[in-house]
Amino acid sequence: MSEDRKKDASARQKRVRRLKYLIIFTLLGLICVPIVCCVVLMFQVQSLNRRIDGLSQRLAAMEESDRLQALLDDDMEGFFGLTAGSGQGDAPEAAAQPPGLTDGGERKDSDGEDVESQDKVTRKVYLTFDDGPSIYTDEILEILEEYDVRGTFFVVGKEDERSKEAVLKIVEAGHTLGMHSYSHRYSELYASTENFAADFEKQRSFLEDLTGQTCRFYRFPGGSSNTVSKVDMRLLADYIEEQDMVFYDWNISSGDGSSELLSVDTLVRNSTSELGEWETAVILMHDSGDKPTTVKALPQIIEKIQAMEDTEILPITDDTEPVQHIH
Repeated sequence: MSEDRKKDASARQKRVRRLKYLIIFTLLGLICVPIVCCVVLMFQVQSLNRRIDGLSQRLAAMEESDRLQALLDDDMEGFFGLTAGSGQGDAPEAAAQPPGLTDGGERKDSDGEDVESQDKVTRKVYLTFDDGPSIYTDEILEILEEYDVRGTFFVVGKEDERSKEAVLKIVEAGHTLGMHSYSHRYSELYASTENFAADFEKQRSFLEDLTGQTCRFYRFPGGSSNTVSKVDMRLLADYIEEQDMVFYDWNISSGDGSSELLSVDTLVRNSTSELGEWETAVILMHDSGDKPTTVKALPQIIEKIQAMEDTEILPITDDTEPVQHIH
């Protein structure tokens, strides 16, 4: 073989080797790059999972805190608000005997005056729901609509979209909307007159901006007879009156303000067994996410009331006789 042919053969071998190396490196690159990308993505996913877990734990802690606060508030409200004979234990002295019922069971009006015997008396019953809106508000509204009944909702300050929509539904359905404080936090609300006034104005402005209507009615968390407040409740009652509003307590309690989940039968019995003693009966119930049996009991409560003679269920209005624990 000539020298030139040997050089050409050597050159071809070198080109072939370079081409092989190029192919090999290209294949390695095609294999390694996805592997590296997968490894990077895996670390990013793990990092995101850790962040999500952290956020979930924070969210769970916040929800648990809100749940515990709600339970605490409900316990206080149930403790200070249960009426005698509601089946939930003794209430404090200030609220043990709400105005309107004597020890002997004689019928009284809301001011404690004797009711004269009449051949026919129209009994007015007011279904009131505290602490909403909640996940059960829509269901409560559907039940009230089914029975052609209007109620009164004393709501707190919840500004998420679902809660705002629920408040608008309450108003649009013809129910009465009342205030139940913005925060519903006893330690803040009742710390001073200034705190109470600031909370009051925040809730009133929020509801007016949302509904375009002015609220006329207020219910104190724990009722006006609560003993938690560091401020004399009569001063706060005077403040409510100065705002051209009326506060309402209750003379019948369903008992669902307790942290204990009561049975449907107990709630129905608590809400209806003493109705015969009153001409104006204001029933305390709760529109709360941890009160499912209240919703289940509501149809039976309404049916029992509607079955009573000369009895009607009404929403609270300017013409409603106030039921108040303090005067």
